[in-house]
Amino acid sequence: MLLSAFGSFLWLLNLAMLVLAVVALFLSAIARDDAYRAADKQTKTFWLIILGVTVAVNLLVPMLFLQIAGLVATIVFFVDVRPAIQQVSGGGGRGRRGGSSSDGPYGPYNGGR
Repeated sequence: MLLSAFGSFLWLLNLAMLVLAVVALFLSAIARDDAYRAADKQTKTFWLIILGVTVAVNLLVPMLFLQIAGLVATIVFFVDVRPAIQQVSGGGGRGRRGGSSSDGPYGPYNGGR
């Protein structure tokens, strides 16, 4: 029973790594090519190849160390590359409006002053 549960856990872990890689590949594909250069990151082609290989490895080659290397590349894309591309493309973390953390729905909150 314990081996069965561990097998199920590994299967879910592999599925999660595959889903993350596919989402990263999709997001890298829809980003503009010039945004990568403007953000001073590797080219769009580089990230498409790296993330495409990651998806292929997760689907076809169940070797854990290759999957972990792909997971590292996926995490780097989500943590470093994508936020830089969004910043350059005009999409901040708070939608398209931008604003301060003290902004309310009708403007800045000034503490009742």
